Amino acid sequence: MSAAFIDMLMVVSAILLAAIGGASFLKGMLAVSSWLRLPKLLVATTIAAFATSGPEMAVSSLAAIAGKPGIGLGDALGSNVVNLGLILGIALLFGPMAICVAQCRRDFMLALIVPPLTFILALDGMLSRVEGMLFLTLFTLWLILVVKQAIGHRRHTPADPAIQSGIARAWILLVVGMAALLVAGKLFVSGASSIALAMGLHPYVIGATVVAVGTSMPELVTVVLARWRGHDDVGLGTILGSNLFNGLAVIGVAATIHPIAVPFGEVAPALAFGVITLLLLFSRRSTISPWRGALLIAAYSAFVLFTAAGAL
Repeated sequence: MSAAFIDMLMVVSAILLAAIGGASFLKGMLAVSSWLRLPKLLVATTIAAFATSGPEMAVSSLAAIAGKPGIGLGDALGSNVVNLGLILGIALLFGPMAICVAQCRRDFMLALIVPPLTFILALDGMLSRVEGMLFLTLFTLWLILVVKQAIGHRRHTPADPAIQSGIARAWILLVVGMAALLVAGKLFVSGASSIALAMGLHPYVIGATVVAVGTSMPELVTVVLARWRGHDDVGLGTILGSNLFNGLAVIGVAATIHPIAVPFGEVAPALAFGVITLLLLFSRRSTISPWRGALLIAAYSAFVLFTAAGAL
């Protein structure tokens, strides 16, 4: 059996496993949100987003411990562009996306602040341990606000006995689905990276595109399935929460473990397109139009081209 065939088999297996795991994860998450007596948007922004960002945290932490924190930085920044440009772009092609502007405003504004803040801190070519702790402090403050919101909502939401009795099954679906998504992401990264290397692509381009897509596979499957089943708030919440987790917690942990030397020419496109894709999502209305999906995909395509050009 040839290596090329095995690589292709890994990619196909990853897609099938992601579809099965995504369905399980979404079903379990919706049931858990009802059991916790919390809005689906809030649970998506926290539990779902943190779980789906597990690959980025693992890549970043292990790379930092090995003395190569730049790998985690590139993966986190690239994944954020994938989340907003590619994943939400694809999701919007299904039709208009309903949003609750009031509930999303805080997370949207913080997500918009993070790339310029990273840009400013990286101007000296380094993200220090102190700057890493600054990111973690901002992430902690955001979590405190989320917890306060959750406590306030639970006080005014009565428990449903029918949901309480089925919570064990819901948690099993959530955990098993998440595990399947993580394995699928790993298979995709391994298979697609080998194929890309065989095609002669530059390693940095592979990291910022193929690896970023692979580690964002949990978000991709969760968001697309949520849109398909009419849970728009879950899709948007997962993306916003995941980007905050990547931009603050993942980079913060990596920089705290080991200072990150920032190759400015390589990270600048990811930071710039991170802001561009967020601005393309900005809306004062209760829906985001499908035409923005086309613009987001175009922005992601431009990001890939800029990244490839910078690696030449």
